[in-house]
Order: sequence, then C-alpha cells, then structure tokens
Amino acid sequence: MTTEQWALGGDLKVARIGYGTMKLTGWPRGDRPGRETALKVLRRAVELGVNHIDTSYYYARDGVAANDLIREALHPYPDGLVIVTKVGALVEGPDVDLPAERKAGLTPANLRRAVEANLRSLGVDRIDVVNLRMGDLGHDGSSLAAPLEALYGLQQEGLIRHLGISNITAEEFALARTVAPIACVQNLYNLAQREDDPLVDACAEAGIAYVPYFPVGGFRPITAARLDAVAGRHGVTVPQVALAWLLARSPNILPIPGTGSPAHLEENVAAASLRLTEQDLADLG
Repeated sequence: MTTEQWALGGDLKVARIGYGTMKLTGWPRGDRPGRETALKVLRRAVELGVNHIDTSYYYARDGVAANDLIREALHPYPDGLVIVTKVGALVEGPDVDLPAERKAGLTPANLRRAVEANLRSLGVDRIDVVNLRMGDLGHDGSSLAAPLEALYGLQQEGLIRHLGISNITAEEFALARTVAPIACVQNLYNLAQREDDPLVDACAEAGIAYVPYFPVGGFRPITAARLDAVAGRHGVTVPQVALAWLLARSPNILPIPGTGSPAHLEENVAAASLRLTEQDLADLG
C-alpha cells in the first residue's frame, strides 16, 4: 500500500484509503458477511495499513452492530488507528424507518446520547472524529448551527477530538466554519456524481479533508465503457479505477470504501498504488 497520507484535523495522520463499516452490518438493508468474516476484514484492513475506520452507532441491524465488531476485532486499538463516527437525526439503527417528524436525534440531549453510546460501544474515552450528519430531516442552512454548537460543547468537555460535518451543502460548510473548527466533510461524491466539485476545492483550499461516501457508487455501482477501457489498460478492476480517480482528483480526498469481502478489501487497498495517466484522466472526463 502507498504511504501517502493526510493529516486529518491537522494531527491525525491517516492513509488516504480508509474503510467504511456499514456493509458489515447489512444496515439499513441488504446482505452482510458472517461475523467471523467481518472480524477478519477489520483485522486485515489494519494489517494492510488502513488506519481510518468509519462507523456509526446506528450501523446496526438484527443484533449486528459495527461498533461492536470494531471493538471485538481491534480493541485494544493499535497506536495511530483513527476511528470516525457520525451522529445526527438517527440515533439507533431502526430510526431510519421512522417518519421524519420522529427522527429527533439533532437535539442536544440526543446528540449527547449518541456520542456517549459511541464511546461505550467502542470502548474509548474520546472519539477521534465525530461527524454531524445532516439531511435526514428537512432543514435549511441555519439548522446546522445549533446541533454543531452542541457537539462543540462535547468537544470542549473532552469527549471528541475533532468535529466533521456530513451530507451538507456549500452554504452549510461556510456556516459550520463560523461555529467550530471543522476537520472533514463527508458527502456523496464519486466519478459519476460530481456535484460537489466546488466543495471539494473549497475544502482543499482550507486544508480540510473531503471524505466521499459511496466512492465506487454504493448501491448503484459506477459503470461506463470508458471505465472498462482504463481498467483494461492497467489490468485492474473498475472500482480500483474509480478509487484511483478520487485520489488523483485532490490530495485532501480520503475515500472510505466499504466491503464485507476480504478479496474486495485487498483490491480497494491496492488501488492506492494505481497511478492513472493523463490520458486515463482525460478519457474519464
């Protein structure tokens, strides 16, 4: 794996390809690996040099929870392992099926409850990064300020090292930076969905990490003839090209591809060493 890194929050050095744990639980719906395979994937990720693990307390379904798997597989955590979680309108896994008016996690009391639940389930006294996830409730730009202020208070108490924001607009990004120091933005972005191009550049200019979720398309995998052509030239897979494109797009981009397959994990991590040519990038558009 390449040693290329980014200083998340300015002081947490992470390899640029991380790992997202949602698929280990099958949350909110879908297949998941068996428990032993999930534990194997987490341990192998760390063996391969991945030290940026993305999770959430609400990644849980039918008794399988991402934080529990992380703790069982990796605790006591190795030095340099950075665990990033998220809180927002959803607190528990089943909250995803509640009507909008009952998704009440953005209140100060529920944000504290969510942070404390992450602390307990991960077995830590302080969380490296907590992302405030917006967008699960109808909101306008002003609605981000109050919950972010609540999380900033928890940061001042020492429960959180760095704050991030997720599923936000460019306007909310600007607002957030007036409320608290921001270490990262986690939004939907990939080769086929580039609406966030200006926000990627704004984050880079500010020295803030941009963490794309669904970096290879998520529930709608990226497919295109031009991708197949580039993958064929290098003898790699289409998802590897999609990840390499993200790494080439901007040095502050930190993809967190998720998988429940040890083989796919190996492929994802290997993408960090794939160098796309100028012709490749031109062909990908």
